[in-house]
Amino acid sequence: MKLKSLSIAIIVATLPTTGVFAAALDRSGQSISAFLQPGNYFEAGISVLDPTVEGKEAGESPKPHRNIGDMGDDYYFPSAAIKLQPTDKFSFGLIYDQPFGADAAYSGQNAFVSSPTDTVLPKEKLDALAAAGKAKVEAYMKSPEAATAIGALMGKGMTQAAATQAVLTEASKPLVALAAGLKETNDSLGQGSTKVEVDTQNLSMIFGFQPIPNLNLFAGGVYQTIKGNVSLRGSAYSIYNGYDAKIKETGDVGWLAGVAYQIPEIALKASVTYRSEIDHKVDATETLTVENALANNPAVLLGLGVTPDQIKAMNTPGTTEITTPQSVNLDFQTGIMANTVAFANLRWVNWKNFSIRPYKFGKYSEALGPLLGTPENPSNARPKGFNLVEYSEDQISATVGVGRKLNDQWAGNVSVGWDSGAGNPVSTLGPTEGYWNLGLGVQYSPTPQTFIAGGVKYFWLGDAKAQTGAQAGQDSRYVAEFTDNNAIAYGLKIGYKF
Repeated sequence: MKLKSLSIAIIVATLPTTGVFAAALDRSGQSISAFLQPGNYFEAGISVLDPTVEGKEAGESPKPHRNIGDMGDDYYFPSAAIKLQPTDKFSFGLIYDQPFGADAAYSGQNAFVSSPTDTVLPKEKLDALAAAGKAKVEAYMKSPEAATAIGALMGKGMTQAAATQAVLTEASKPLVALAAGLKETNDSLGQGSTKVEVDTQNLSMIFGFQPIPNLNLFAGGVYQTIKGNVSLRGSAYSIYNGYDAKIKETGDVGWLAGVAYQIPEIALKASVTYRSEIDHKVDATETLTVENALANNPAVLLGLGVTPDQIKAMNTPGTTEITTPQSVNLDFQTGIMANTVAFANLRWVNWKNFSIRPYKFGKYSEALGPLLGTPENPSNARPKGFNLVEYSEDQISATVGVGRKLNDQWAGNVSVGWDSGAGNPVSTLGPTEGYWNLGLGVQYSPTPQTFIAGGVKYFWLGDAKAQTGAQAGQDSRYVAEFTDNNAIAYGLKIGYKF
């Protein structure tokens, strides 16, 4: 079949835009194909994504529902790898990629951009608090305790009307303080728009052992860094309208292991790779624009039912933990006719067990979570708090394609990809559910040892309902819908065999 020399040429041509716009925060696809190339090998590449993610307010957002302009920012990420084969039985490789990330920014006039009319709690909740406070005062004024207080004042020479007014004024002080505090808190809500930027970097150090020519057992360590910035703005986030979290870059280690089998004569190659979770204890600087107003008006939190111990916890620094998910990659290729191979990739990522709950964000959510319940919908309450980001399902993605050698210098391929997404509804910070894509790749080899490859993919992004962290886990609750969106990805890669 003349396929032995094609295993690099065809498969490398498919790689520049692998991953790119997958579920949740998945970005690079974490391929180790460079490590499985024969002999000594080096490659470097870059991928660029241009998404269009537009939608409309929906669900619990107040009517009329407004349009939401494109909130998906363009981004790029580099990759590089080197693989050495010092002996017939031992190999070593270094792979650099950026496996997880997010880039998004809202604009315009919608529930994710601050407005002067925003309130710290929805109007119906504020009205309910005012009504409850008024009812409490009225009940007190009819009580024996109030009658005793009025009688005591009358005994000091006050008229009954004056004594009654004095007792009413005293009883109303908490309600007046709550109203004044809520006004100051409303006035201190954030300005600007909701934004998120998350970046990770991986350096995988892999050692391979080939007990027989066709079998490769490999394992290694992974050093990963993570950093990010999140800003929540707009009425969708109520009291968090003005929340910012800056995650200082920090690193930790994990591991990978796998096995590969190949028959070069028919261009058959199969591999499975497992990557572990990586736990990060990050330094997150969290601020909330309403903090000063709440500190100046303790009646607000007390009036909302927050206990003194909870208030103390909300203002005590703590550690934020983020665990990036475990994953499994299955890769397969085989010759199907002269100068032609078929290839497939299957990837699983354990997003269902992933969540981000910054420390202060979490303490506020635990204190205020019970307020989310209403007499009509008591199940909306979140007494244990809620996460900034979480996902309800694991991600499964697949790519299949065909590559063909056109002549000694040119090769090309076509591929189709599918991604399941990580559940729907999804986070407002990444409101799409999976995709279908169509990809084209081409490779030019000016010499037998060198190549340059390029690729392009068009993505049909899955429709999704978007929900805040306070709504997560309740499929019927959401604040926006995003439909009919797309993305285009471009990639470029160079390689050298030596």
